[in-house]
Amino acid sequence: MRWVAATIAYDGTNFFGYQSQSGYRTVQGELEKTLEIIFKEKITTYGCGRTDTGVHALGQVVSFPVLNDNMTDKNVKDALNAILPEDMYVREIKQVRDNFNPRAEATKRIYFYLIYTNKEPDIFLRNRVWWMPFDLDIAKMRHAARYFEGEHDFTTFKTGNDERNPIRMIYRIRIINYNKNIICIRIEGKSFLRRMIRNIVGALVKVGTDAWEPERIKIILEAKQRSLAPASAPAQGLYFYSALF
Repeated sequence: MRWVAATIAYDGTNFFGYQSQSGYRTVQGELEKTLEIIFKEKITTYGCGRTDTGVHALGQVVSFPVLNDNMTDKNVKDALNAILPEDMYVREIKQVRDNFNPRAEATKRIYFYLIYTNKEPDIFLRNRVWWMPFDLDIAKMRHAARYFEGEHDFTTFKTGNDERNPIRMIYRIRIINYNKNIICIRIEGKSFLRRMIRNIVGALVKVGTDAWEPERIKIILEAKQRSLAPASAPAQGLYFYSALF
């Protein structure tokens, strides 16, 4: 028996998040159901990031044991893709050390957030982006993003009963204007609190609409009060892009 890590892409629209939950359709649940079909016994998987309902992934990393030594990595990939639902796809399988847990081992996680700015919505992008019927000031957003970089207490930017240590490291935030209408906010960090990325995006958009000056980010970050931050950005614009180990 050997262990492998699968790099998985999925459309999060019809999933109740990544993590298994009884009675709900989840990414982990579909993956483990498929592995049980292939190997004829229940297999527990270990994911790198617990994405929320509606959040997508291009590079979610999931580890699990391969119970059939006769199957190559390609055999495992092909078997999974033949059975998994059409809103999931295994992009790569590679061997890792025994009991490898990507959640604990990841040194960096990269997320993308996509915003579509146009007076009219694009109905074909409705589950892929956050639509805004006005322009955003990208220069101001880039200025504001610098206040998030580095190690900070992100209590202001967490949601719900997340009792983990609020001190987190963000390595870099880039705001990229892909074309006339698509803006990508690329956030690199070691790990994130619950809805932290969506809350950061919500604050950056406040700056981009001129509702806030960039310096306000520093003020509310240091205040450590969730009530001072805006509502979370919607889930459908968020993508787990990749993880580094």
